[in-house]
Amino acid sequence: MGNISSVAGNGYYNSVSQIASGTKLGSAADGAAELAIAEKETAQVNGLNMGQRNAEDGKSLLKTADGAMGNIADSLTRIRELAVQASNTAILSDEDRRMIQDEVDQLKQGISDIANNTEFNKKKLLDGSYSDGFIATGANGSGVTLDIGNATLQALGIEDFDVTGDFSVQTIDKALGMVSSDRSTIGAQSNSLEYSVSYNSEAAINLNAAASRLKDTDLAADHQAGKFTVLSREAYLDLVVSCLEHLSPEIVVHRITGDGPKTLLIAPLWSSRKREVLNALHHKMKMEDTWQGRCFVSD
Repeated sequence: MGNISSVAGNGYYNSVSQIASGTKLGSAADGAAELAIAEKETAQVNGLNMGQRNAEDGKSLLKTADGAMGNIADSLTRIRELAVQASNTAILSDEDRRMIQDEVDQLKQGISDIANNTEFNKKKLLDGSYSDGFIATGANGSGVTLDIGNATLQALGIEDFDVTGDFSVQTIDKALGMVSSDRSTIGAQSNSLEYSVSYNSEAAINLNAAASRLKDTDLAADHQAGKFTVLSREAYLDLVVSCLEHLSPEIVVHRITGDGPKTLLIAPLWSSRKREVLNALHHKMKMEDTWQGRCFVSD
């Protein structure tokens, strides 16, 4: 953009820079206070977006734990059914009860496998070792601590459960109650994280809008304030060439004349169209003594 600056001066260069970049705060000199506020708000927006991402990850972790707990609850329900069946000593023999215990042992092994092998990002969730479960959901690192529970056979109190000897169905009922309580806690925490996701999303949108009002170029307001410089045909062509050479995706130039604004809009242009566009613009300038109205070039 050096050629343009030498032709039209720094005021023109600053106007075009604001249009090309989309921001009116290219440096602290453009508005020290506004830049400081906008950067702080942008930092908050980034923090909220990351907090939202963390909350989503936390929800995924809780869903993993809840799914595993659901399978454990299914196994416990089956064990309880078998325990009630084994209690029918008037009909069943000791051999029958040993066969029932074989299935109980398989179900207990399944519970143990789930409790010891359920992981999220290589962190075990249900074996009692899960700790430091802090989810940073706030823009400044605040958040919540997750409580998942322990689903091992020892924690559930069914490690030695055996229907061939003395046993109580209430032992399984207690284990089922523990799993249900843990799942209820997991569900409540998941809902809390969902609220955090919704809040962060809304807050980020509003903060981003506030930052945008401070730093983004307002073409309509700047046009009314007369900030855009009159372009000669030569300066305009220099501008087009420079933009195309730098593959600027979009630039809007307002030309203010005595009878009102005249606008040139160059939509996204790719290198394959450079020569075609330049030839057309040179031809237009040569054919017209004055540049009037609008020229619109797009894909």
